[in-house]
Amino acid sequence: MSRSVSSPDFRYAPSKNIYWEKLKNLPEDLRGLAYTDHDTETHKGEWRTRFPISSSKASGSGIPLHVEIGCNAGHVCLEWARQNPNALYVGIDWKFKQIYRLAEKSKKFQVRNLLAFRANADRLPFMFAAGEIDFLHMFFPDPWPKKAQKKNRTADREWLLSIAPLLSDTGVFHLKTDHAEYFEFILENLHSLSDTFEILEMTRDLHAGNPQAKLLTIPTVTLFERLFIKDGLPIHSVKVRRKS
Repeated sequence: MSRSVSSPDFRYAPSKNIYWEKLKNLPEDLRGLAYTDHDTETHKGEWRTRFPISSSKASGSGIPLHVEIGCNAGHVCLEWARQNPNALYVGIDWKFKQIYRLAEKSKKFQVRNLLAFRANADRLPFMFAAGEIDFLHMFFPDPWPKKAQKKNRTADREWLLSIAPLLSDTGVFHLKTDHAEYFEFILENLHSLSDTFEILEMTRDLHAGNPQAKLLTIPTVTLFERLFIKDGLPIHSVKVRRKS
């Protein structure tokens, strides 16, 4: 991890990006649909009460909270939310414009069980409380393949340790990547944390044996995943849960 970003003293810097200003000053019809920078850390442990749907419904027993890291403009998490109105979703991305666009789409489709966060994934422990997340998803993160770049990889050992307490007792973390070397890096980190995580599922070729794989659509697969399948690239996938 970087690891000033994961420090309690870290502060997001103002940006000249026009969508930073837009997110900081959301029009009334988008308020409550998107959060940016330190606003994503203002309701730690209480996010179920912040969704546009009624707080009593959102905080009800058995209502799962899903968090997707690197959601882009919400191609996957928006469809999840539309198809599963009895679950809650948070989409996180680093790009201001993509998060603003996700808020606009939530309004357009009247999706009331999805929040959009512009934030850094290293800040997850400051955004969510212990046990708050039921499903954590990270699909096709940047593998940072060059030797000098590897320090930028998200799913390193320190980051994995930092997210473990955020998962509920039955919470699951699911990661997919097309990058074989990055996947082995992740598996090595998980094996070193065998006292913390239990591997539930692991495969180096998620769609092997599926003759209809090229016909899969969002949200079963991501935009990138569809391209990788078309090009015949294997998809590496692992699901883990925190040990009690």
